[in-house]
Amino acid sequence: MTPSTNSRGFGIVGAGTVAAMHADAIAALPSARLVAVTDVDVSAAEALAASRGAAAERDLDALLARGDVDVVCVCVPSGQHAELGMRAGKAGKHLVVEKPVDVTLEAADRLIRAARAAGVALTVISQHRFDPGLIEARRLIDEGALGRLVLGEASTKWYRSQAYYDSAAWRGTWAMDGGSLLNQGIHYVDLLRWCMGPVAEVTAVCTTQAHQIEAEDTSLAIVRFTSGAVGTIMSSTAAFPGFPQRLEITGTKGTVIIEDGRLVSRAFGTPAQPADSGAQPADSGAQPADSGAQPADRPGAAADPAALDVSGHAAQLADLLAAIDEGRAPAVDGEAGRAALEIVCAVYESSRLGRTVTLRS
Repeated sequence: MTPSTNSRGFGIVGAGTVAAMHADAIAALPSARLVAVTDVDVSAAEALAASRGAAAERDLDALLARGDVDVVCVCVPSGQHAELGMRAGKAGKHLVVEKPVDVTLEAADRLIRAARAAGVALTVISQHRFDPGLIEARRLIDEGALGRLVLGEASTKWYRSQAYYDSAAWRGTWAMDGGSLLNQGIHYVDLLRWCMGPVAEVTAVCTTQAHQIEAEDTSLAIVRFTSGAVGTIMSSTAAFPGFPQRLEITGTKGTVIIEDGRLVSRAFGTPAQPADSGAQPADSGAQPADSGAQPADRPGAAADPAALDVSGHAAQLADLLAAIDEGRAPAVDGEAGRAALEIVCAVYESSRLGRTVTLRS
């Protein structure tokens, strides 16, 4: 796609699997162009840059010194997100930070403050908020079609081999990555909160079942939302061969079920009537058109981290550019990224302490 004359230049720091998705998302937008890539592995940066017609810079400082880089995508290990994001923000670059925003709330807060002080826009990747099925689900919730929300369930049952974790020394470590919930499950943690509202408390168990890693590969949590609703969060990278991510939202008037971004089921009913009233509950039974997400009979990202569809990333980058033009916050800003991280941190703390943990915000 030929970029427009007023397109913004992007730089990517980190040249791994997720960086290629960012490059493809940038290429999908007429208002964006990839200018430069950098990585501590110079050959990786050169390979990605060459494949996309961009420059490979020797280090982050060189990339940040370029006047044609307006936005920086931070695609390094999670434990480096805040550090490198702060450097880019202080250089006046708008920020796209891969999920999670970082591995600790303290680091997340430093990044959010730095972006605010620098006057740059910050978005934390949660591309599934832009999936058609999630947009439809939020519309139904906002219009009251589900009634008062009572139950929310988020499930990520994926599979990653030991070779995946062995492919880089930082994978599966607490300092740089976290486990299945922080790396893979956080997508649907964010979606659960986006639909159900803030979480008040968490009771959880985390275990390492099938991998030789420092962090957990399986977690299960019961959550209570500030609204009084309850829910569950389940995440694993030990579920062979990998299954669709699933979100279920239930209210007093109905339920919606999303799998891998597709709204696969919705049902609405009236309150139960006396047996002799003759009234029948209304049920839409409608199945929406396919959202374009990975078909259910193909494991996709559930088994292969390189198989993610880039349309969600492209939509989120487009929202960031619109936010810059309009002088507003991006749809998924730093605070949204922090809120999802806070839930994950509470799950880990609850499991470690063996008790319910109350969230502070």
